[in-house]
Amino acid sequence: MTAGIPRILIIDDEAAIRKFVRIGLNAQRCDVIEAGNGADGLHLVSSRRPDLIVLDLGLPDVDGQEVIEAIRAVSAAPIVVLSVRAEEHEKITALDHGASDYVTKPFSIGELTARIRALLRDRHTGPAPATEYHAGPLHVSVPRHEVTLHGKPVRLSRKEFDLLALLLANRGKMLTHKQILREIWGPAHEHDTHYLRVYVGQLRQKLGDDPAAPHFIANEPGIGYRFLDPQ
Repeated sequence: MTAGIPRILIIDDEAAIRKFVRIGLNAQRCDVIEAGNGADGLHLVSSRRPDLIVLDLGLPDVDGQEVIEAIRAVSAAPIVVLSVRAEEHEKITALDHGASDYVTKPFSIGELTARIRALLRDRHTGPAPATEYHAGPLHVSVPRHEVTLHGKPVRLSRKEFDLLALLLANRGKMLTHKQILREIWGPAHEHDTHYLRVYVGQLRQKLGDDPAAPHFIANEPGIGYRFLDPQ
């Protein structure tokens, strides 16, 4: 980041897409650099050290899934996948390889820039251990194991609390089922998605969160969950 201006790298072989995203990001006061293939993109990751990368998976020289892994070997910068591939396995693979978010083409530039802002905000405020979380009317105190909603206490089980704290710690970021299960229940339960559905359902009920129009926990079927970043 230069003088408080985030540097964002767009790796996409479609010049029209790069231009569309560049215009939207320039309006957000971002310094945008571009690459039309994976090799050039990886070179810019190393030489220009972007604060965030927007990556297409369908590159002409190397598959974007491999690019994610290569980026993760040298950089912790958030990666937002921007791809026409809408299949669940593509999204899950990208997120498990280290992508921070996944946006499917065609896309809204407003949604894309909002997700980028959330990821940059988390990155540059630093992930210092948070013990208190505030999200609109929701307040969570990790040390006291307390949750209040509109000032009223909410009783959560240990697993429900751990799930809520994990989602809040990664607010704005899509977490896959496997990532959540590994963190909360351990590696042996990475495929026990029924655990997760039950606990998310219970958590939503206690928070009064309508899954059809969520204020807190958004679901991408077959992929994972995201704690919505308050606007």
